[in-house]
Amino acid sequence: MNTRRPRRNRKSEAIRAMVEETRVTTDDLIFPLFLIDGNNKKVEVASMPGIFRLTADLMLKEIEECLKLGIRAFDVFPAVEDHHKDKTATKSYDQNFFYLRALREIKKQFPEACIMTDVAMDPYSSDGHDGFVKDGKILNDETLEILGKMALAQAATGIDILGPSDMMDGRVGYLRNILDENGFTEVSIMSYTAKYASGFYNPFRDALDSAPKFGDKKTYQMNPANRSEALIEAELDTQEGADFLMVKPALAYLDVIRLLKDNSSLPIAAYNVSGEYSMIKAAAQKGWLDGDRVMKETLLSIKRAGADVILTYFAKEFAKGSR
Repeated sequence: MNTRRPRRNRKSEAIRAMVEETRVTTDDLIFPLFLIDGNNKKVEVASMPGIFRLTADLMLKEIEECLKLGIRAFDVFPAVEDHHKDKTATKSYDQNFFYLRALREIKKQFPEACIMTDVAMDPYSSDGHDGFVKDGKILNDETLEILGKMALAQAATGIDILGPSDMMDGRVGYLRNILDENGFTEVSIMSYTAKYASGFYNPFRDALDSAPKFGDKKTYQMNPANRSEALIEAELDTQEGADFLMVKPALAYLDVIRLLKDNSSLPIAAYNVSGEYSMIKAAAQKGWLDGDRVMKETLLSIKRAGADVILTYFAKEFAKGSR
């Protein structure tokens, strides 16, 4: 007779907790936030229930509340009005622009908070692409020069982590060099290493009004069919000086998260993206799922797959439920 009875380790809450292999805490999470220009404005993202675009004054209050809940890391994205956009994203490195002004104020008010920023042209580009467009093509090396200006402007505000999300070749090395040459050696780079050309991004593009004005992003974002290519990107980003490697999206790419975790000594981040958030929220609103339970299971699955860091719109909700 087989005397092995695994259920003995499941028989009570105390024992289940004792042998629990994977745990998610607020220390694992980065909360993405959407910044808009102006004062005292709070606009819900229609396709992301419970997520709001905030002006800087309200974002400061949001960060303060989140810090009290145990969330200490935030990724701030700008929603830029069309009249500020142009082909070379000049507002991205204008120190008087509302985004850079807000970053300075956030770090002044909350120096203990870890603030991450996004390095890509699409929020500021009249073409809506992550790179510089000429004759219908996204030019790689010309884009790097613009990203460099953007990165230096963001670093000068005192932020902690840059997140190049553009997927241009060589951008991690280019940014690391220009940061170091200008004295920003302590600014980290969380590279969007394996960012896939996914259908899960639409709510985010609604939030920033940053959809491409023509074509798609398949010439620079990765083919969802490919795994080995993620190892190539990871090797290059590591050699070029990345401090974290990110997989985006998370849920449809848990195997890629594990692949990078097993083949890299760098911390692995995963972006639980807008579409993944919105699917759960929509199903919960319909009464088809227990939203709180599925949210926790989702984050657990990402951590279990190997993610050390999770960017998620569920961060505040998770923190409230964990207290």
